[in-house]
Amino acid sequence: MIQLIYLSVILPLLGFLINGIFGSRIKNEKVIGTIGSGVIGLAFFISLLAFIETLSLPVDQRQTIVELFTWLNVASLDVSFAYQVDQLSLVMALVVTGVGFIIHVYSIGYMHGDKGFWRFFSYMNLFIFAMMNLVLADNFVLLFLGWEGVGLCSYLLIGFWYERKFEKSTTADAAKKAFIVNRIGDFGFLLGMFLIYMTFGSLNFNDVFSRTLAFNVDTSTFNLIALFLFIGATGKSAQIPLFVWLPDAMAGPTPVSALIHAATMVTAGVYMVARCSIIYASAPAILTLIAVIGVLTAIFAASIGLVQNDIKKVLAYSTISQLGYMFLGLGVGAFSAGIFHLMTHAFFKALLFLSAGSVIHAMHEHQDIQGYGGLKKYLPHTALTFLIAALAISGIPPLSGFFSKDEILWYSFANGSLILWLIGAFTALLTAFYMFRLYFLTFEGKERFGHDKHPHESPKVMTIPLIVLAVLSVIGGYIGIPEIFSGEHGNLFHTWLAPIFKNTERKLAIYGAHTHLEEILLMTISVAGAALSIYFARHVYLKNPHIAANTAKKFKKAYNILWNKYYVDEIYDASVVNPIVKGSDKILWRIADNKLIDGLVNGTASVVEVLSAKLRKMQTGVAQFYALVMMLGIVIALFWIILSL
Repeated sequence: MIQLIYLSVILPLLGFLINGIFGSRIKNEKVIGTIGSGVIGLAFFISLLAFIETLSLPVDQRQTIVELFTWLNVASLDVSFAYQVDQLSLVMALVVTGVGFIIHVYSIGYMHGDKGFWRFFSYMNLFIFAMMNLVLADNFVLLFLGWEGVGLCSYLLIGFWYERKFEKSTTADAAKKAFIVNRIGDFGFLLGMFLIYMTFGSLNFNDVFSRTLAFNVDTSTFNLIALFLFIGATGKSAQIPLFVWLPDAMAGPTPVSALIHAATMVTAGVYMVARCSIIYASAPAILTLIAVIGVLTAIFAASIGLVQNDIKKVLAYSTISQLGYMFLGLGVGAFSAGIFHLMTHAFFKALLFLSAGSVIHAMHEHQDIQGYGGLKKYLPHTALTFLIAALAISGIPPLSGFFSKDEILWYSFANGSLILWLIGAFTALLTAFYMFRLYFLTFEGKERFGHDKHPHESPKVMTIPLIVLAVLSVIGGYIGIPEIFSGEHGNLFHTWLAPIFKNTERKLAIYGAHTHLEEILLMTISVAGAALSIYFARHVYLKNPHIAANTAKKFKKAYNILWNKYYVDEIYDASVVNPIVKGSDKILWRIADNKLIDGLVNGTASVVEVLSAKLRKMQTGVAQFYALVMMLGIVIALFWIILSL
């Protein structure tokens, strides 16, 4: 089945073509939904069979290259359209197709009655096609094809309801913002690719990574390559300073938020850095930068999430914060831990978004949590699944988020520094607090919605996917149980990925000697802190709601800073967007375009017109005048010839 892995890529493309071409004629939602979901389900089944087959192979033979055809063969550049099946790509493929399938099924109910139903599923299938190319690629060129493909699909899906208003603009504006910000990061990614080819003479992963170990390359070159690639990752995975597009991406339908902006696309940068781990091991300064950017992004976004009232905005900033955790793990050399958190995050964050979609569906598109309250009795299944996801993201054992987040925090202490651990641990407390602020304001307490709202539980086509994701959020972490608890079996997830990162870990050699007692102590502190945060959120928002209002008034300046997201968008508008717009208007349009370009074109026409008017006077129509001119010409020519002799 490994040799047929390309079918898991082609099937979503086939679904895109069928629904995209014939969807408007089919019209039957069940048929369209079945096609759109079915191709993803089959892709997951193929990926699962490939995983089982790979698991049966010897550890040193678990990488397979499936080459379809030669794509580029120019001079020394040889690039094949080929897929690399190994431990890392299989984890990503299973997450993309597995979670993707669940979200596609959920979308059948959520998008029911939408006039663009067929268009939605065709875009979603196209996204899975692009994402599968990204995670299975065996070279940077094919990875970049998928990288740009998911960017295009993100644009199409964020602006899916292009006629709707979104905050002060429209969903189309939010889509453009995402597209443009990602292009900034992609430019850095391209520079990294160019420098890789100039340095190693290849863009194939195996060639580049083996030559990274063999070639004697300056550290400065590795630093530049790693930095350029990381710039691309900051755009795609919404890290400081290119995170501003992700909150606005909530303008799209909620399944889009769950699939693209929680479970898959935004983790592309994390995957890319992990795939290039050996390059980053050769650039320790950039690895440290990644850890710093990651932890700062985590606490920055978490602090903003404390005060947001839009249910999807809270989850958006939570996503940015959790992505920061993943980069923190990568930055301290815990690449397996970063990928482990990527996987568990896909489970509970997709569940959070889909549960939020169920709430929005029940509340007739109303998204302000201040207008919710007491929804648990109307949406019992949604409330329970949301609670499970909230506990998982808060790091409460034995749910999946506890194992992955705790592993990152442990390695940030063991391999990084006490400061990184302190910031990461404090961010975990903020996460537990704002997630249960969201839960209590939505599902508990008094009802704060009007009689015009008649909330009801979502249909089974939406609640069953919630239950499946809830189960994964509960048990998904058990494959990564820390060695301190798993005994001789060890951390199964770490063991599975060990061959991918063995050279990286050997080169870094930063794993310090720490006792199990320290690990248990830090784990206990983290869990106790999360539990106290949950209790505090319950005390403030459920038992004494006046405390939150009084605190906001007392610390009005700080509250306004968080409410306005540290004014980052305003700063970008003032320093980047407005100068470009004004410069384009006053310099490029009024001066360069109107005066220079148009002036040159119009001036040329004016000169021709004036000269034509002068020359026109020579055409009198009198034959005698023409004869005289001709004779004068002959005489002048003769004189010229005689004088030249």
